Amino acid sequence: MNTASHWIESAALPSFGKLDRNYQVDAIVVGGGITGITAAYLLKQAGKTVALVERDHCAGVDTGHTTAHLTSVTDRRLRQLAKTFGNDTARAVWDAGAAAIDQIVSLIRKKDIACDFHWVPGYLHARLGAVRDSDREEFEQEAALARELGIPAVALPAVPLFGTPGIKFPHQAIFHPRKYLAELLRRIPGNGSHVFETTEVEEIEADPPAIKSGRFRIEGSYLVLATHTPLMGNTGLLSALLFQTKLYLYTSYALGAKIPTGVAPQASFWDTGNPYDYLRVEHRPDAGHDYAIFGGEDHKTGQERSEVDAYMRLEERFRSYFPDAQIDSRWSGQVIETNDGLPFIGETAERQFVATGFSGNGMTFGTLGAMMAVDAMLRRKNPWQDLFDVHRKKLLGGTWRYIRENSDYPYHMVRDWLAGAEDDSLDALGRGEGRILALGGKKVAAYRDEAGKLSLCSPVCTHLKCIVAWNDAEKTWDCPCHGSRFKPDGEVIAGPAEEPLEKLSPAEFQR
Repeated sequence: MNTASHWIESAALPSFGKLDRNYQVDAIVVGGGITGITAAYLLKQAGKTVALVERDHCAGVDTGHTTAHLTSVTDRRLRQLAKTFGNDTARAVWDAGAAAIDQIVSLIRKKDIACDFHWVPGYLHARLGAVRDSDREEFEQEAALARELGIPAVALPAVPLFGTPGIKFPHQAIFHPRKYLAELLRRIPGNGSHVFETTEVEEIEADPPAIKSGRFRIEGSYLVLATHTPLMGNTGLLSALLFQTKLYLYTSYALGAKIPTGVAPQASFWDTGNPYDYLRVEHRPDAGHDYAIFGGEDHKTGQERSEVDAYMRLEERFRSYFPDAQIDSRWSGQVIETNDGLPFIGETAERQFVATGFSGNGMTFGTLGAMMAVDAMLRRKNPWQDLFDVHRKKLLGGTWRYIRENSDYPYHMVRDWLAGAEDDSLDALGRGEGRILALGGKKVAAYRDEAGKLSLCSPVCTHLKCIVAWNDAEKTWDCPCHGSRFKPDGEVIAGPAEEPLEKLSPAEFQR
């Protein structure tokens, strides 16, 4: 199954070399997704020299696997936010998303960026086939609170396309994230600023802030960790581990398809299922078809029996809406939820900034995180710095979720360590297949590529020692405890793990 995303297949980015000598800059930005690229660009515009450092290729991991909704609509309903935090906070969270969209629009207009940007309505609606008698009343109450908070919203007895009760939120948006970010990337290097790809940060120093990769070092006066799941950096081990227990990594699946022109409005949709489905439709009058991206089937990373089955379920629902669709891409990405539903954006240590926990709003909260990083470095007060403070102590309505989400960590660790006592054979491993095998009395993460070459690793996640699971769709090792992901040969794709899986020699287990 091809799992390259529509965005990666349809837009190329400029490429950059590896760190090749020592540098000194004002700001070091680690992570080349939307948060890191935007932060590096805005910091340079603010007169700072910047080094943007990416382990792989920019906008190729989480940002390259988004569904690219630009919206202020969050997973937490306005009534939930208001009940937990109060009306002012509910409005502030909405405004945060709106400010991020305004920032994106401002850059598009100033730099004349062609990135398929469109203003569209957003529809929150009851799931087809699961409409309850109370849905209409609940949507009316949600829309009424929105209007009370000064947010445009209209309750509808039947939203377009799906025909179920819902709410229309005008003035949301869609765009092509890689086309947009490509133009920002091109403007970062020069005048003392740099972009480095295929450069893994191996060590972070505190005073002054600096990163090391191989034999080389970049020194700065400020550090932005824009790595989706934050690197520990200069945060103490205990503080870093406690922080990571407030982050819950989920895998979400998406497919892209050509659909007949005019069968659906150009819009964004989200239903109220758990997990929920989401859809964005883009009109392409010059192409002879429209384009739909449909997503859902979310689960905690590493805890799905078969990712291929998840794609099949998603496709079955999608075809019930668009039977004539031509599906041309499938992919998955990670979504980081938090204990209280709000992102964590701010300094985790002196002159060290992180932004994470975007809960499905990565394009907007990622951009906001970049804006807040600039304010933090320049020591400017930001309207959302207290709301999204990474050190906020009060769990509020998130207390129960904090306990519930972390309860499966010891369960998966103990279950997976004890499972699989019988000895297996490498001969049973097919080409293109990965499995956890018991070999010579120990667990082994074994993968055989299409050419027949074996890669053997310890299956013990280098974060907190859980046993990884094989993702049969993406061909990755995924940790079911805290969501770390590794390539078939054990190299890190996404944290919180910062070290690769320990490599093992096939000769040790050959018979």
